[in-house]
Amino acid sequence: QVQLVESGGGLVQPGGSLRLACEASRSIFSIAAMGWYRQAPGNQRELVAVIRGGGRTDYADSVKGRFTISRDNAKNTVYLQMNSLKPEDTAVYYCNAFVNDIPYWGKGTLVTVSS
Repeated sequence: QVQLVESGGGLVQPGGSLRLACEASRSIFSIAAMGWYRQAPGNQRELVAVIRGGGRTDYADSVKGRFTISRDNAKNTVYLQMNSLKPEDTAVYYCNAFVNDIPYWGKGTLVTVSS
């Protein structure tokens, strides 16, 4: 079992940057995969980025080249660096972890991209 707490959301202008953080309540060293999802109003939750234990990463096509996911096992934290933000990136961003094939979710952090 693991609790996840996201932080770092906020209001940013188009073209700006934000870094989200997801702190876990236990060591993430052995967690096979952790990721970030997002859900915009009226839309389904979608995968943004995932990072696996070996460091392999995958991204949604819509964020490739703009977002970077990373993990700091010593701090039990996963990050999402978001650059060149667009209005269509506006959403609640959720952290996710799979532990023993069970998905765990944080409560989310709101990112609003607007001028």
